[in-house]
Amino acid sequence: MANRVVVTICGEEYTFVAEESASYMQKVGAYVGDKMEEVLSSTHVGRTDAAVLTAANIADELFKAQAAAEQLRRQIKGYLDEAGKAQSQVSELRREVVRLQQRLDNRGSK
Repeated sequence: MANRVVVTICGEEYTFVAEESASYMQKVGAYVGDKMEEVLSSTHVGRTDAAVLTAANIADELFKAQAAAEQLRRQIKGYLDEAGKAQSQVSELRREVVRLQQRLDNRGSK
């Protein structure tokens, strides 16, 4: 069920309609508002240009976060591959220990 939440961004009210919780949508609205205020306070542009610059900045953050997440996924996959190889080596070494123990037992029984 969709939630409707009114958020204020740069003094303007916007109604967000989404499946997410009201608190989440408020958080999103506050984030966009903060980013808009940063752009407006650091440049001499109107709201429309500030909105475009804010969208570009947020898209940049998104792409960088996605790249970082992909790098972490590759790193985790590498660790999992290494762990799998290590487990195989441990299994092989255990089998070798059993074989050597059997050889020793056979020698001792003669």
